[in-house]
Amino acid sequence: MLPSQPLLHAAVFALAVLQALASDTFIAAVYEHAVILPDVTDEPVSPDDALALMNKNMDVLEGAIKEAAQQGAHIIVTPEDGIYGWHFTREAIYPYLEDIPDPAANWIPCTDPTRFAPAPVQERLSCMARNNSIYVVANMGDKKLCNSSDPGCPSDGRYQYNTDVVFDPEGKLVARYHKYNLFMSETQFNYPKEPEAVTFETPFGKFGIFTCFDILFHEPAVVLVSELQVDTVLFPTAWMNVLPFLTAIEFHSAWAIGMGVNFLAANTHYTSISMTGSGIYAPDGARTYYYNMKNEDGRLLIAELDSHPRLSPASPPAVSWSSYASSVERFSPNDHDFSGLIFHDQFTFTELTKPEGNLTVCQKDLCCHLSYKMAGKQEDEVYVLGAFDGLHVVEGQYYLQICTLLKCKSTDLNTCGQPVETAQTKFEMFSLSGTFGTNYVFPEVLYSGVQLAPGEFEVLRDGRLKSKHGTSKPLITATLFGRLYEKDLPHPLRTSS
Repeated sequence: MLPSQPLLHAAVFALAVLQALASDTFIAAVYEHAVILPDVTDEPVSPDDALALMNKNMDVLEGAIKEAAQQGAHIIVTPEDGIYGWHFTREAIYPYLEDIPDPAANWIPCTDPTRFAPAPVQERLSCMARNNSIYVVANMGDKKLCNSSDPGCPSDGRYQYNTDVVFDPEGKLVARYHKYNLFMSETQFNYPKEPEAVTFETPFGKFGIFTCFDILFHEPAVVLVSELQVDTVLFPTAWMNVLPFLTAIEFHSAWAIGMGVNFLAANTHYTSISMTGSGIYAPDGARTYYYNMKNEDGRLLIAELDSHPRLSPASPPAVSWSSYASSVERFSPNDHDFSGLIFHDQFTFTELTKPEGNLTVCQKDLCCHLSYKMAGKQEDEVYVLGAFDGLHVVEGQYYLQICTLLKCKSTDLNTCGQPVETAQTKFEMFSLSGTFGTNYVFPEVLYSGVQLAPGEFEVLRDGRLKSKHGTSKPLITATLFGRLYEKDLPHPLRTSS
């Protein structure tokens, strides 16, 4: 039966609306900030001294915000700890904290600074947003008084939170997020009693926000995407790079691909503790990124993104991560499997002894399959296929399933798994897959010099991570990084070692 004219018109109109949504874009900015740090002290400084240091950092951030706005950016993300740094005791950070109200208060600090307790940081951030007509995302400290009627109240009578704030282009506070998964050294902060899933609507999509270590856990990171359906994630971070799987640009771009969202990651820049790596990532790869261990310069990044990436024609298909790997026979049996450590995890490895071939390596429930062809194997370089299926227990606890093709540090197989930054071997092709017990798998490809490979690989619906046309640069690693959240320990046991 043919549809009636009104129905036909409605269908055409609905399609037009969807197409309009799908073509909507916005300009995103992130700023990697070389933070000006306070002197290390156990004794609290005066509030004036604390504000003076924060204003020095906000002077730099304001310059980046102005420049981003002049280049048409609609939103800018600045880093975790970007206003006052780190290495604080609980007492020493107190002068840097402000009471941050619930955004439901409908507050514009820039125009009404005295409505709540003294809030010079919030006032200044609000004015930066308002004066430049841009959403500003920043990380600061929140304090909340409590008393003995609250059984969880700390002995000093206050909660202290690592907090992200978002101000809209009018300067209004529209989001406040308290970090849930504190990293092991963050003893100056408390975590909220319940994880907060913070979202807010913009003219260019639904946004969610979380901080640094949160990305490795189900709450709130996965909840925001899988249940609340955000389009874009905002991610202030102070990320210390760990090769071969957990450099900032590598893991954050992989998370965006695996979760199918835009991801705006602003890192601090402090090379002495391996902090660098910011980026603007889409579900089909990095739009722009920055990784620089050679100097102490900050960097502003700007790129265009789809407002609703799930509706974009370029949106990657849903992946059945174990489909291919479960359907194939094990490739040639290995007589030479061996063990090695990657970031304290005991992997099972097998060496790529020939210039091309098919290999399988297994550990527990995970079997990893690799088909490959090298574009001229270097005699002094060794590559392995590795598998890990287990609980990671150093610097946090979380359950992993990982399949990896990676370069060893030297020809000595005992070095396989140690950090490597350069390589000389290119691959004409690789195809990596695994029998994952999870839908949460993050595909990573890292080239020599710690560089990403946007547009040079794809994930097929059956779970294979494949090179498209060979690698344009020598390969450090191609990895499928899987997370089995249901095997994690309960919070907060998992966030400390």
